[in-house]
Amino acid sequence: MLRLLPLLLLLAACAAPVAPPPPPPPLPYPAAARDRLLRLALEEWREWGCRVSGEAGEPVAGACVPTFPARESDPESFPRVLAYWRSVPDAENAIPRNRVLYAGALRGEATPLWAEPYWSAAFISWLVGAAGVDTVEFAPSASHSRYLDHLDAVWAAHPALAAFVPRDPALHAPRPGDLLCRDRSSSPLAHWSLRAAERGRFRPMHCDVVVGVAPGMVEAVGGNVDDAVTLVRVPADPAGRVLPNPRPALVIMENRLGRLPPWHQENRS
Repeated sequence: MLRLLPLLLLLAACAAPVAPPPPPPPLPYPAAARDRLLRLALEEWREWGCRVSGEAGEPVAGACVPTFPARESDPESFPRVLAYWRSVPDAENAIPRNRVLYAGALRGEATPLWAEPYWSAAFISWLVGAAGVDTVEFAPSASHSRYLDHLDAVWAAHPALAAFVPRDPALHAPRPGDLLCRDRSSSPLAHWSLRAAERGRFRPMHCDVVVGVAPGMVEAVGGNVDDAVTLVRVPADPAGRVLPNPRPALVIMENRLGRLPPWHQENRS
């Protein structure tokens, strides 16, 4: 039995779960990355036809002249959504499936082009990557929950260096560049901290990029909203914190691009 003890200990060690290594230290980015993120989000919104959802009124993010009213099912939208999917490593069969549908649309068939899988997370991943943010700081994914898990892990390992920091929507008033995220599941989490117990598992979520704020209003641009890239207007309280519309936000990822040393400038918003 004594001779078997080392072998048993070795087998037990092999069977024990191995914790993933902590993410490498992130690098700071200039404010130009955040500015580019916002510019790209608004440009995509305009190209999709300036669609607005939510509260009525003139968008505070800026005037918008529709250049191409479109929906995901329009054949003209095929390269737009394809570009978003190309930015994520876990696109699975989204592209092959929709190439077949696109070919049918070109033959005049009515097809549910890009109706599934949902491409909202691919849109956010494309925006952040196109803004010039590397995968160390933001891991692109076809799932909002997975890239949010990565952002949360980076912050937990490197709180002083993380480009995105999870904030409680009940306490944090979002600013342009932040990610406003909601839990879309049938049993939503009551607080973002509860996500730690299930990190790595899929959960239906949705995030938009905040592009404008005004008294009583937060505006954010998201993909796959009303089958397009849409600007969503969400009511806010007098302190600028988002109100439930129709369900409360789960987490706000504060965008610190350009706000960390050596790029931090006190006079920037």
